[in-house]
Amino acid sequence: MATEAYCVKCKQKREMKDEQVIEIKGKGGTKRKAVQGVCPVCGTKMFKILGKT
Repeated sequence: MATEAYCVKCKQKREMKDEQVIEIKGKGGTKRKAVQGVCPVCGTKMFKILGKT
């Protein structure tokens, strides 16, 4: 999939590794899709919230 997300620890955009599409809580009790992965440099968890489409 090769999703690019911002790493808070490195303070740079990087491509995630070990990506998974997950569902998180949104406003009004709805569900939102997001991608969760790991930074390849420092190992910190990374998230990217996907659009509503």
